[in-house]
Amino acid sequence: MATEQYTPTDRRPIASRERPFWQKTAEFLAKRGVSANGISIAGMMAALCAGACLAATPYLGELGRICWVVGALGSQLRLIANLLDGMVAIAAGRASAVGELFNEMPDRVSDAAILIGAGYAVGGNPVAGYVAACLAIMTAYIRAVGKASGVTHLFLGPMAKQHRMTVIIVACLFMALCPTRWLPSYHGWGVMSAALLIIIVGAIVTCIRRISRIARVLKGNA
Repeated sequence: MATEQYTPTDRRPIASRERPFWQKTAEFLAKRGVSANGISIAGMMAALCAGACLAATPYLGELGRICWVVGALGSQLRLIANLLDGMVAIAAGRASAVGELFNEMPDRVSDAAILIGAGYAVGGNPVAGYVAACLAIMTAYIRAVGKASGVTHLFLGPMAKQHRMTVIIVACLFMALCPTRWLPSYHGWGVMSAALLIIIVGAIVTCIRRISRIARVLKGNA
Protein backbone atom coordinates (compact mmCIF):
# COMPACT_ATOMS: atom_id res chain seq x y z
CA MET A 1 0.00 0.00 0.00
CA ALA A 2 1.38 3.42 -0.95
CA THR A 3 2.15 5.77 1.89
CA GLU A 4 0.48 9.17 1.68
CA GLN A 5 3.07 11.91 1.33
CA TYR A 6 3.22 14.37 4.20
CA THR A 7 2.27 17.92 3.26
CA PRO A 8 3.24 20.88 5.51
CA THR A 9 0.10 22.61 6.73
CA ASP A 10 1.34 26.05 7.71
CA ARG A 11 4.15 27.36 5.51
CA ARG A 12 5.37 30.93 5.68
CA PRO A 13 4.39 32.78 2.47
CA ILE A 14 7.71 33.71 0.83
CA ALA A 15 7.65 35.23 -2.64
CA SER A 16 11.20 33.97 -3.34
CA ARG A 17 9.90 30.39 -3.43
CA GLU A 18 8.30 31.16 -6.79
CA ARG A 19 11.51 32.47 -8.36
CA PRO A 20 13.09 30.09 -10.87
CA PHE A 21 16.58 30.49 -9.37
CA TRP A 22 15.56 29.19 -5.95
CA GLN A 23 13.33 26.47 -7.40
CA LYS A 24 16.23 25.19 -9.53
CA THR A 25 18.58 25.44 -6.55
CA ALA A 26 16.19 23.37 -4.41
CA GLU A 27 15.83 20.77 -7.17
CA PHE A 28 19.62 20.64 -7.58
CA LEU A 29 20.14 20.02 -3.87
CA ALA A 30 17.30 17.50 -3.66
CA LYS A 31 18.66 15.44 -6.58
CA ARG A 32 22.03 15.23 -4.84
CA GLY A 33 20.51 13.98 -1.64
CA VAL A 34 21.18 17.05 0.47
CA SER A 35 19.26 16.77 3.73
CA ALA A 36 16.63 19.43 4.40
CA ASN A 37 17.28 19.01 8.13
CA GLY A 38 20.97 19.46 7.43
CA ILE A 39 20.20 22.76 5.70
CA SER A 40 18.25 23.86 8.79
CA ILE A 41 21.21 23.02 11.03
CA ALA A 42 23.60 24.78 8.63
CA GLY A 43 21.45 27.90 8.88
CA MET A 44 21.65 27.74 12.65
CA MET A 45 25.44 27.39 12.51
CA ALA A 46 25.63 30.44 10.24
CA ALA A 47 23.56 32.38 12.80
CA LEU A 48 25.80 31.25 15.68
CA CYS A 49 28.84 32.40 13.70
CA ALA A 50 27.15 35.73 12.98
CA GLY A 51 26.28 36.27 16.64
CA ALA A 52 29.83 35.43 17.77
CA CYS A 53 31.32 37.83 15.22
CA LEU A 54 29.02 40.65 16.32
CA ALA A 55 29.92 40.09 19.96
CA ALA A 56 33.63 40.18 19.03
CA THR A 57 33.53 43.64 17.38
CA PRO A 58 34.42 45.62 20.57
CA TYR A 59 37.74 43.78 20.80
CA LEU A 60 39.03 44.01 17.23
CA GLY A 61 39.22 47.72 16.39
CA GLU A 62 39.19 48.34 12.65
CA LEU A 63 39.40 44.58 12.01
CA GLY A 64 35.90 44.49 13.46
CA ARG A 65 34.64 45.62 10.05
CA ILE A 66 35.27 42.09 8.83
CA CYS A 67 33.11 40.81 11.66
CA TRP A 68 30.31 43.20 10.67
CA VAL A 69 30.39 41.76 7.14
CA VAL A 70 30.40 38.20 8.48
CA GLY A 71 27.50 39.12 10.77
CA ALA A 72 25.49 40.39 7.83
CA LEU A 73 26.44 37.37 5.71
CA GLY A 74 25.59 34.89 8.47
CA SER A 75 22.20 36.53 9.02
CA GLN A 76 21.46 36.35 5.29
CA LEU A 77 22.59 32.72 5.05
CA ARG A 78 20.26 31.93 7.93
CA LEU A 79 17.36 33.32 5.86
CA ILE A 80 18.46 31.42 2.75
CA ALA A 81 18.61 28.18 4.75
CA ASN A 82 15.09 28.88 6.05
CA LEU A 83 13.95 29.31 2.48
CA LEU A 84 15.61 26.21 1.06
CA ASP A 85 15.09 23.60 3.77
CA GLY A 86 11.35 23.26 3.16
CA MET A 87 11.72 23.56 -0.61
CA VAL A 88 14.32 20.78 -0.68
CA ALA A 89 12.20 18.54 1.55
CA ILE A 90 9.20 18.92 -0.75
CA ALA A 91 11.26 18.58 -3.94
CA ALA A 92 12.79 15.36 -2.62
CA GLY A 93 9.45 14.03 -1.37
CA ARG A 94 10.82 13.87 2.18
CA ALA A 95 8.66 16.49 3.93
CA SER A 96 7.72 15.29 7.42
CA ALA A 97 6.51 16.42 10.81
CA VAL A 98 10.05 15.85 12.11
CA GLY A 99 11.26 18.21 9.39
CA GLU A 100 8.93 20.88 10.72
CA LEU A 101 10.51 20.40 14.15
CA PHE A 102 13.97 20.85 12.62
CA ASN A 103 12.68 23.93 10.84
CA GLU A 104 11.41 25.56 14.04
CA MET A 105 13.90 24.73 16.79
CA PRO A 106 17.08 25.98 15.04
CA ASP A 107 15.23 29.21 14.29
CA ARG A 108 14.88 29.97 17.98
CA VAL A 109 18.59 29.37 18.55
CA SER A 110 19.40 31.54 15.53
CA ASP A 111 17.29 34.45 16.76
CA ALA A 112 18.88 34.33 20.21
CA ALA A 113 22.44 34.04 18.87
CA ILE A 114 22.19 36.96 16.45
CA LEU A 115 20.19 39.35 18.64
CA ILE A 116 22.16 38.71 21.83
CA GLY A 117 25.38 38.99 19.83
CA ALA A 118 24.15 42.32 18.47
CA GLY A 119 23.57 43.49 22.03
CA TYR A 120 27.24 42.95 22.86
CA ALA A 121 28.47 44.49 19.58
CA VAL A 122 29.97 47.96 19.21
CA GLY A 123 27.14 50.45 19.68
CA GLY A 124 24.87 47.74 21.07
CA ASN A 125 23.31 47.25 24.47
CA PRO A 126 23.21 43.81 26.14
CA VAL A 127 19.85 44.39 27.81
CA ALA A 128 18.32 45.43 24.49
CA GLY A 129 19.82 42.32 22.89
CA TYR A 130 18.29 39.99 25.46
CA VAL A 131 14.91 41.74 25.32
CA ALA A 132 14.89 41.58 21.51
CA ALA A 133 15.76 37.87 21.63
CA CYS A 134 12.99 37.14 24.16
CA LEU A 135 10.43 39.02 22.08
CA ALA A 136 11.55 37.27 18.89
CA ILE A 137 10.99 33.92 20.60
CA MET A 138 7.65 35.20 21.93
CA THR A 139 6.41 36.00 18.40
CA ALA A 140 7.14 32.40 17.40
CA TYR A 141 5.55 31.07 20.60
CA ILE A 142 2.33 32.99 19.94
CA ARG A 143 2.27 31.62 16.39
CA ALA A 144 2.71 28.08 17.77
CA VAL A 145 -0.11 28.61 20.28
CA GLY A 146 -2.32 29.91 17.49
CA LYS A 147 -1.54 26.91 15.31
CA ALA A 148 -2.31 24.53 18.19
CA SER A 149 -5.63 26.34 18.60
CA GLY A 150 -6.44 25.90 14.92
CA VAL A 151 -5.45 29.40 13.82
CA THR A 152 -2.90 28.96 11.04
CA HIS A 153 -0.87 31.31 8.83
CA LEU A 154 0.01 33.66 11.69
CA PHE A 155 2.98 35.24 9.97
CA LEU A 156 1.89 38.81 10.66
CA GLY A 157 4.54 41.51 11.00
CA PRO A 158 5.79 44.15 11.25
CA MET A 159 8.69 42.27 12.85
CA ALA A 160 8.55 38.68 11.70
CA LYS A 161 11.76 36.71 11.21
CA GLN A 162 12.73 38.13 7.84
CA HIS A 163 12.10 41.67 9.05
CA ARG A 164 14.29 41.18 12.14
CA MET A 165 17.14 39.87 10.03
CA THR A 166 16.78 42.70 7.51
CA VAL A 167 17.17 45.27 10.29
CA ILE A 168 20.28 43.49 11.58
CA ILE A 169 21.79 43.10 8.12
CA VAL A 170 21.31 46.79 7.29
CA ALA A 171 22.85 47.82 10.63
CA CYS A 172 25.82 45.48 10.12
CA LEU A 173 26.54 46.78 6.62
CA PHE A 174 26.26 50.37 7.84
CA MET A 175 28.77 49.66 10.59
CA ALA A 176 31.10 47.91 8.15
CA LEU A 177 31.11 50.75 5.62
CA CYS A 178 30.68 53.95 7.63
CA PRO A 179 33.84 55.78 8.82
CA THR A 180 34.23 55.45 12.58
CA ARG A 181 34.12 59.22 13.16
CA TRP A 182 30.70 59.37 11.51
CA LEU A 183 29.10 56.72 13.69
CA PRO A 184 26.42 58.19 15.96
CA SER A 185 26.60 57.44 19.67
CA TYR A 186 24.62 58.62 22.68
CA HIS A 187 25.82 57.50 26.12
CA GLY A 188 27.13 54.28 24.59
CA TRP A 189 24.01 53.63 22.53
CA GLY A 190 24.85 53.45 18.85
CA VAL A 191 23.61 52.07 15.55
CA MET A 192 23.16 48.52 16.82
CA SER A 193 21.22 49.73 19.87
CA ALA A 194 18.91 51.63 17.52
CA ALA A 195 18.46 48.50 15.40
CA LEU A 196 17.58 46.46 18.48
CA LEU A 197 15.10 49.08 19.68
CA ILE A 198 13.41 48.97 16.26
CA ILE A 199 13.18 45.19 16.57
CA ILE A 200 11.82 45.43 20.13
CA VAL A 201 9.09 47.91 19.24
CA GLY A 202 8.19 46.01 16.07
CA ALA A 203 8.12 42.69 17.91
CA ILE A 204 5.78 44.07 20.57
CA VAL A 205 3.41 45.25 17.84
CA THR A 206 3.74 41.86 16.13
CA CYS A 207 2.87 40.01 19.35
CA ILE A 208 -0.18 42.21 19.91
CA ARG A 209 -1.38 41.73 16.32
CA ARG A 210 -0.96 37.95 16.48
CA ILE A 211 -2.72 37.65 19.83
CA SER A 212 -5.56 39.82 18.56
CA ARG A 213 -5.92 37.66 15.45
CA ILE A 214 -6.03 34.46 17.51
CA ALA A 215 -8.62 35.96 19.90
CA ARG A 216 -10.85 37.11 17.02
CA VAL A 217 -10.77 33.72 15.31
CA LEU A 218 -11.42 31.79 18.54
CA LYS A 219 -14.31 34.09 19.46
CA GLY A 220 -15.76 33.61 15.99
CA ASN A 221 -15.54 29.83 16.38
CA ALA A 222 -17.01 29.83 19.89
